[in-house]
Amino acid sequence: MALRRDPTARQMRLAVELRRLREAAGLTNRQAADLLGVSTAQVSQIESGVAGVSEKRLRRLAAHYSCADSELIDALAAMATDRTRGWWEEYRGHLPTPFLDLAELEHHATSLREAQFLYIPGPLQTADYARAVYAYRVPELPHEDLELRVQHRMRRKVILEGPAPKPYEAVIHEAALRIMVSHRAAARAQLARVVQLSEADHITVRVIPFDLEDFAGAASAMTYAAGSVPNLDTVVRDGPHGATFIDSEAQLGAFRTLFRKVEAVSLDTTQSRDFIHKLANEL
Repeated sequence: MALRRDPTARQMRLAVELRRLREAAGLTNRQAADLLGVSTAQVSQIESGVAGVSEKRLRRLAAHYSCADSELIDALAAMATDRTRGWWEEYRGHLPTPFLDLAELEHHATSLREAQFLYIPGPLQTADYARAVYAYRVPELPHEDLELRVQHRMRRKVILEGPAPKPYEAVIHEAALRIMVSHRAAARAQLARVVQLSEADHITVRVIPFDLEDFAGAASAMTYAAGSVPNLDTVVRDGPHGATFIDSEAQLGAFRTLFRKVEAVSLDTTQSRDFIHKLANEL
């Protein structure tokens, strides 16, 4: 099998999970190779994501590692045999890889939760809002690159408005709702769009108002993507150098707690919808 030059985040996640299973079993790379009758180089390639693994070999590894979690094994087998080439592949070679990895993650997630404090969450953005965000980049993007990013962001809406929409919950701080990243009419249209989407049964939008006391959670921005089993959940956080994908159980547990905390202090859905509608009318 040809080696991959640039494994996707999903392929890397499978590799990481196989390495974790081996380490939990207390086996070395050499011992795993001996159990499979392959070279240590092949095991290293599988565990670094540059080589795939068949379902048969994956299940043999899981048995050798004494993994009794059948749901996790089935989920990993599905990842190993997945040959999905989603819409995001059209952008490969045209957009940075994290854009594609995020779209792939959203496609395979069973549900999505977001907490945002300075920006409207990506799947809820209008084209004008997204264009203003990308246009502020330094150095400026060439027009073609900027429009590709806007187009990609708009196509991500399939997770909310496509044939198989995902359960989606967003907690948005009032700051993100009030900051006008573009002109006033665009800001009004953006708020109206959030209200419209929040009326869908599978979409929940909640607001944290400025006047909430004792709130120190503004550093808790995240996208929490639920996997087919909890072990395969992922948190995505934006940073100065791009998106970071987080998947260690300790960190996932911390982010689950953080999301519950920001959710607990937010307005309920009806209050939130009324709150956003009022802001839009004030513009």
